[in-house]
Amino acid sequence: MTEARHRCVLITGASSGLGAEFARQLAGRSQRMVLVARRKDRMAKLEKELRGIAPGLEVGSIAADLALAEDRVALGRRLEGTAWAPSLLVNNAGLGDYGEFATAAWSKLEAMMQVNMTALTHLTHEFLPQMLEDGDGAIINVSSLSSILPIPDFAVYAASKAYVSSFSEALRIEVRERGVSVLAVCPGPVHTEFGERARRGGEEEENPLREWFFAEAEDVVAESLRALARDQARVYPGWKIALAAAGISLVPLAVLRLVLSSRPRKVAD
Repeated sequence: MTEARHRCVLITGASSGLGAEFARQLAGRSQRMVLVARRKDRMAKLEKELRGIAPGLEVGSIAADLALAEDRVALGRRLEGTAWAPSLLVNNAGLGDYGEFATAAWSKLEAMMQVNMTALTHLTHEFLPQMLEDGDGAIINVSSLSSILPIPDFAVYAASKAYVSSFSEALRIEVRERGVSVLAVCPGPVHTEFGERARRGGEEEENPLREWFFAEAEDVVAESLRALARDQARVYPGWKIALAAAGISLVPLAVLRLVLSSRPRKVAD
C-alpha cells in the first residue's frame, strides 16, 4: 500500500449508497473504522465484507439516529478519548424530500434539517478538537450540486446542502493551517437508494436528460478520495457535473430563476 493509512475513519450513513462505498474504498487505507447508521443489520453485513477486503482492519458499527441529539451525544461520548475517535470523519448521512414545500410533512422536513445540517455540524464539533490537538486529520462533508441551485420541489434539501458547502469552506479556512483538511463533495444524481427514499410515493417520471447526469457511487467516492489526497476544498465528481457546476456559476441569478421556473415539476393536485 502506497497511500498513507488513516488511524481511524468514522462514516455516517454507512449502511448503503455512498457511505457503504466510502467504507469499501477506505478499508485498505485505514487501521480502524466506525460505521454509523440506523440499520444495524446492514452494517453487520458490511462489516463482514470489509474484513474480507482488508483482513487487518478493525471495524465496528454503532446504530444511531443522527436526527436525535441524544444519539449524537452518546456517539461522541462513546468514542471520545479512545483509539476509535476519528482522524477522518466522513459526514455522509443525509435525507431528502421531493415535493412542494407547502404539502410536506413537517416531521420529515425537521428530520432532514437535523441530519443534513445539525448532525454534520455537531459531529464535526465533537471530533475536530482532537484532530487540531494532534495537528492531523480530515473531514469530508457530502454536499450536493444542488447546493448552488435553489431547486423548486427540493427547496429544503437544496438549502441544507448550501449550508454544508458554505460551512465546509469557512471551516477549511479556520483549520487548514493547523493540519486538518476539509473537503466538500458535491455530486449530482447518483444511483443509490436516496432517490427512492426522497420521493413521497409513486414512480418517478423518466427524464433522459437527468439520467445522462447520473454517476455510479464507486466513481463518486474514488474521485472524492483523490480530491482529499490533493487537499482540494471542493469537488464535483464526474466531468458532466463539474461542467454543469462551472456553467451554473456563470449564470446570473435572475436568469437562473427563469430557468428553474420553467423546469418540469411534479406537484400535488
